[in-house]
Amino acid sequence: MSEATATVAASSAAVLPLRAETLVSLAGRLPVPQYDRTAVTTGVVHFGVGGFHRAHQAMIVDRLLSRGEATDFGICGVGVLESDRRIRDVLAKQDGLYTLVVKHGDGTVDGRVIGSIVEYLFAPDDPEAVLEKLAAPATRIVSLTITEGGYNVDPLTGLFDASDAAVMRDLTSGAAPATVFGLVTEALRRRRDRAIAPFTVMSCDNIQGNGHTAAAAFTSFARLHDPDLADWIAETVAFPNTMVDRITPVTTDADRDLVRERFGIDDLWPVVCEPFLQWVIEDEFALGRPAYEEEGAQIVADVEPYELMKLRLLNASHQALAYFGYLAGYRYAHEAAADPALARLVREYMTREAQPTLAPVPGVDLEVYKATMLERFANPFVRDTLARLCAESSDRIPKFILPALRDRIAAGGDVSLGAAIVASWARYDEGEDEGGQPIDIVDRLKDDLTARARRYADDPEAFVNQRSVFGELGSEERFMRPYLNALRSLHEHGSRETYAGLV
Repeated sequence: MSEATATVAASSAAVLPLRAETLVSLAGRLPVPQYDRTAVTTGVVHFGVGGFHRAHQAMIVDRLLSRGEATDFGICGVGVLESDRRIRDVLAKQDGLYTLVVKHGDGTVDGRVIGSIVEYLFAPDDPEAVLEKLAAPATRIVSLTITEGGYNVDPLTGLFDASDAAVMRDLTSGAAPATVFGLVTEALRRRRDRAIAPFTVMSCDNIQGNGHTAAAAFTSFARLHDPDLADWIAETVAFPNTMVDRITPVTTDADRDLVRERFGIDDLWPVVCEPFLQWVIEDEFALGRPAYEEEGAQIVADVEPYELMKLRLLNASHQALAYFGYLAGYRYAHEAAADPALARLVREYMTREAQPTLAPVPGVDLEVYKATMLERFANPFVRDTLARLCAESSDRIPKFILPALRDRIAAGGDVSLGAAIVASWARYDEGEDEGGQPIDIVDRLKDDLTARARRYADDPEAFVNQRSVFGELGSEERFMRPYLNALRSLHEHGSRETYAGLV
């Protein structure tokens, strides 16, 4: 259905709540599930049902279901955090349905109702129900979008942090599992003891080698509780690496209004995203998988070239835009990307410092990829906030920026732009913009990093001397010289003059 047709259809009909019983009426307004959802059985249990999962993996499964395929790979969402109560309540009211809205750069909008999430369980309500769902023979994949920091692995040592309070509670004898680690490992124990083959654990988070990271986290947790189980997991459980990419901003009231006005749907939590989607998957599944490649995923033998490309070009460029842009007064990614000087900084960083650390990527022209990426950033209708890109920086910067910095230093290369991006983060973390307005910093290390950033006048090196984030980088002269120069310029001249002068 065309955009114009959908608008006319919606405007001439009553606004309807999104539920299974209204799908027949909504079918004339936008694509809705035509398959029998009651016949879809759960084959995937997914931890972390946020906007990204619903715009990405769940959408691909929905399209496969619409082709009459993957009917035994319906999705059961699982929440473990208190904040997951909201998505639990929304999905319960809407029978697991939601509207996915794709916003194109020319202003056109595509809508589609997604029906691939056929169950949702909230672990604090009933951990036993989650465990039995995981242990059920029908469950063949456990997928994860639990954020970069959700694996509890130290970015410098690669070791699992067993001192985390929630992890320690899960390790207490007789405790009901409450973390993703406790739930997944206990379910694997039950499968082992019942002679049921283990499911595949598929991380879909922005971490280089996310499958390896997941394997390290779950086996390390299991080893603290049951070394024999840890050995069994290491020997039998598949942890494929993946690379995922789709810009999915936080849903706003304006997005809800758009869905109501454009399609005549009262959706409590629609999802908006850009047109671009990429999913590269290592073909390592112990109990089979949906034919993801039929809906655009790339099934490969080695994900690493693709994930490094994405982490060091796209994700790193988001960081380049975010702090400089916010300090300069921008609040949306498209505004920052429209600034010629800031866009030039992003292009130069990619070309001069990030791209030389990459190996060739099969089937990808990096010049085209970079150009496409800048077009994506500039899409004014996605309205991705810089605040979102600035969040959880202590998890993101060590994965997106610092590895390339270290590679360049080891090769004797220039790192002036990467160092300046780190300096922009340090200035941002002072918690006050150039107009004197407070910045709401969202980061697990907020208190420590903000205190360090505010010591600039007395100790300009304090921020990067946070060893758990930067390791020994603060002692690298090749990094420190441009870092301190950029930080000094940010304080003396401001963000705009600083990034304009860098290139």
